[in-house]
Amino acid sequence: MRKSISIIILFMSLAFTMSMNSCRETKEDKVEDAIEDVKDGVEEAGDEIEDAADKVGDKIEEVTDDDPQ
Repeated sequence: MRKSISIIILFMSLAFTMSMNSCRETKEDKVEDAIEDVKDGVEEAGDEIEDAADKVGDKIEEVTDDDPQ
C-alpha cells in the first residue's frame, strides 16, 4: 500500500513539474513574440520617419531652387 501511495505521489509530482515547465516555455514564447512585434513596429516607424524626412528635404530643395536669390 505504501508503495502505491509513493508511486502516485511521485507521478503527481512529475505531472506538476512538467506542467510548470510547459507554462514557463509558453510565457517565454509569448515574450519573444511580443519583442519581435515591437521590433517590427519600431523598424516600420523608422522607415516612415526616413521617408518623411526625404520628402521634407525634397520640398526644401524645390523651394530653394525656385527662389532666384
